[in-house]
Amino acid sequence: MPLHTSSLIIESLLLNHTKPQRAIVIRFLMDENIDPALIRGLLNRNPHLDLVRVQDVGLRTAADPIILARAASADRIVVTHDVRTMPTHAYRRVAVGERMPSVIGVPKTLPFADMIEHLLLIAEASEPDEWHDTVD
Repeated sequence: MPLHTSSLIIESLLLNHTKPQRAIVIRFLMDENIDPALIRGLLNRNPHLDLVRVQDVGLRTAADPIILARAASADRIVVTHDVRTMPTHAYRRVAVGERMPSVIGVPKTLPFADMIEHLLLIAEASEPDEWHDTVD
């Protein structure tokens, strides 16, 4: 094969090469109070996010400690607008040595665009073990 043809093949491979995307390993459990528009915004930006709503797993009316226990067993970070009671229950779990992936409280006053950026940054640029036993 002439050198020219080999060069064209290599150049074609280089031009058509796409960098493999990092697999998303962060898993979210969205509390019942999270606005569906926020979820749609997240999934519009990254349709590969691993997120479920408490309503989807039979926890719509469950108490915070039950939601946290379920999140821990499924290794999911809880995302909530409940910045008053959910963190308190999360701290209690940590204090008694119970497993807790994380709670991320997002104030309702925070603009959706900022919430989306914050959560995407967590999902796309961090590892699950960075969030264990944290309340953000």
